[in-house]
Amino acid sequence: MKKIIIGSRGSLLALWQANHIAQRLREECNLESEIKIVKTKGDKILDVPLAKIGGKGLFTKELEELLLSGEIDLAVHSLKDVPVVFPQGLRLVAITKREDVRDCFISYEYENLDCLPQGARVGTTSLRRSMQIKAKRADLDTQSLRGNVQTRLERLKNKEFDAIILAKAGVNRLGIEGIPYITPIEISEMIPAMGQGALGLECCEDSKYLKAFESLNDESTKIFCESEREFVKMLDGGCQVPIGIHASESEGKLLLRGKIGLPDGTRVIELSILGDLHSHLQLAQDFAKEFEAQGAREILKLAGEMI
Repeated sequence: MKKIIIGSRGSLLALWQANHIAQRLREECNLESEIKIVKTKGDKILDVPLAKIGGKGLFTKELEELLLSGEIDLAVHSLKDVPVVFPQGLRLVAITKREDVRDCFISYEYENLDCLPQGARVGTTSLRRSMQIKAKRADLDTQSLRGNVQTRLERLKNKEFDAIILAKAGVNRLGIEGIPYITPIEISEMIPAMGQGALGLECCEDSKYLKAFESLNDESTKIFCESEREFVKMLDGGCQVPIGIHASESEGKLLLRGKIGLPDGTRVIELSILGDLHSHLQLAQDFAKEFEAQGAREILKLAGEMI
């Protein structure tokens, strides 16, 4: 039997994700696979903050090129890294059941953001996280922290930072422990990135494995993540802009919570909307228009100039 070729980045977390999908394809679809490691632009340039590198698809473009050339059959991504527009011929074939969607505070000395001393150094790659941290604690020094999870944890251990922020999903998947304070940050305090906690599976539109790949989709996660991605798409955003957006179910309805602001936290818009689960894309579009009416596009333009 021909093996499916799964394309993946080479970090421990990316390989965990690719192996997880390989296992599901074997157990649920009777399909064997092997993993091809691909180095993306975002993996190669580590001495520059992500937002300064510019362009979309920093962690996906090389994988997409291999899909289009037929060298791989499936690309496994952290969904929050996946741009909202796909190259012609490719599609997002499945979104897997979400892990913990929250961000996570990690420190050897301090329990949470509130406990940090004045001027403490907080490591994060994300303008979204910086924006929300600075809006809460303007005194904190948010610094760019690039590299894989292990590199980031090593820099924390070496006391380059007082704390770092990671996605709780990655912490759970890698079984990270042994650090005194690993504290999830509630969504009421820090709104996640679009698609955070879910995996996105990308393939060619005419893939002969389409049905098998589609079977790994989780329908409720798909509705939530599609809502988040539609919101970001409406605002011409991406994963490297200060936008937090989270969709969930509340009493049978779709609850969207969003936050957009300047990276220094000086201007922030935070809104929520409740609507019909079955009209999730329309609700996301309406939500984006509410943000536009309050100056979101101007804020995002200013944010880009501040990078």
